[in-house]
Amino acid sequence: MRIGELARRAGVSERMLRYYEERDLLRPVRRPSGYREYLEADVRTVRQIRMLLATGLNTTTIAEVLPCMIEDGEKLVPVCEDLAPILVEDRDRISAAIDDLLAARDALDAMIAAARLAGAQGDACETVPARASAP
Repeated sequence: MRIGELARRAGVSERMLRYYEERDLLRPVRRPSGYREYLEADVRTVRQIRMLLATGLNTTTIAEVLPCMIEDGEKLVPVCEDLAPILVEDRDRISAAIDDLLAARDALDAMIAAARLAGAQGDACETVPARASAP
């Protein structure tokens, strides 16, 4: 199948498929005309790539782990023991990012509380421009 059909069937853009090829996640066959030719299995591969991206893995890691994953219903299951250290490293990276985001949220919550307290006490700041309220 050609790139447009794969994009339609996999629910991604043609540009995304080209990016996956650049990152060595997809390896289409090239026709003599230069057009990419994709296999039926590539629909599943793109779906697996999307699932792995949704877990927070980057494309470099996905290129490493994708050959060792199988689909089990709606989830991917690793079939190689060697994947554990790679996945642990990425889980730890994601956990650190979550910790950073939680700290940022806590800091914003403290600023919001202080601003509301200042407002309740009648303090106003003339230098802050009016802005539409956030939901």
